[in-house]
Amino acid sequence: MTLCYLNGTFQPLEHAAISPMDRGFLFGDGVYEVIPVYSRRPFRLDEHLGRLQRSLDAIRLANPLSSTQWQGVVNRLVTEFAADDCSILLQVTRGPMAVRNHAFPATITPTVFCLAEKLHTPPDEQRTQGISAISTADIRWLRCNVKATSLLANCLLRQMAIDAGCAETILFRDGMLSEGAASNIFVVKDGVLLAPQQNHLMLTGITYDVVLELAANHGLKTDVRDISDAEVCAADELWMTSSTKEVLPIVELDGQKVGAGKTAGLPGPVFWAMYGWYQDFKRTVMRGN
Repeated sequence: MTLCYLNGTFQPLEHAAISPMDRGFLFGDGVYEVIPVYSRRPFRLDEHLGRLQRSLDAIRLANPLSSTQWQGVVNRLVTEFAADDCSILLQVTRGPMAVRNHAFPATITPTVFCLAEKLHTPPDEQRTQGISAISTADIRWLRCNVKATSLLANCLLRQMAIDAGCAETILFRDGMLSEGAASNIFVVKDGVLLAPQQNHLMLTGITYDVVLELAANHGLKTDVRDISDAEVCAADELWMTSSTKEVLPIVELDGQKVGAGKTAGLPGPVFWAMYGWYQDFKRTVMRGN
């Protein structure tokens, strides 16, 4: 049995039911978070709840639960999940309405849904051999900093990569790097780690913050700024990061090997350094060992 939380009740997932008039179903009118859990320890729960609050504020929806209540729900799902590692989905929509209407209902009863699922980490070969990506124009809306459930554009962009036999689609807006379809993107050039600056055109991942913190802690020079498509194409290394994918090297972009010389098309030395730092952090901080 898979346990979920729906509107105040813990219940088997197969028994959970949501109205077809829910605005999340009809309009994608909602927000969400996905939290990785290692050794039954939710990773940076406060930061995830903080981002959830910012997303709720952005769509003008009051938070239906207090921080303490959210923590209680998460901890119950983590405790009852079959494995020590999992991922927790938190989702809040504006709730059901009597008549389909774009305007907000006068009376709002949000729908709150939470679920623990198996944590799908990348296979070893994606880390040791790297992944391939394609690039395209960023066709999404102008509030990408809101972690909204209306992800059709992201789904279409990710499917472009799948259809091309790749793992991710790197997005550019007006010639500048924004992010991946479901990840943040980092660039390494001449030993410097470049990251797009936070703004409304990208969703800053929790792992994005961790990578920059680890770089600072270990003396890796960073530069957070706008990054052009030409700089991405000329990168020594490219990485994608997310809570579930952690850090992965992109070794091929649009059919061309990333990097030059002997390291072209291979995970680079800066990636391997970051991977080691991340695994140490994961063992000592995320797992508490």
